[in-house]
Amino acid sequence: MLRWAAIFFIIAIVAAIFGFGGIAEGAASIAKILFFVFVVLFVLAIAFGASIFKR
Repeated sequence: MLRWAAIFFIIAIVAAIFGFGGIAEGAASIAKILFFVFVVLFVLAIAFGASIFKR
């Protein structure tokens, strides 16, 4: 998921360089959403992993 966020971020940068503002904005928002979903899932995996292996 982090890879997809990075890909959309790169698409947003390239689109912004070539002047496609709408595409750049859309790709950047998708990248932001994917990044935050990744962070939430990562924190949950660490929290539940620590609680499972604590037993």
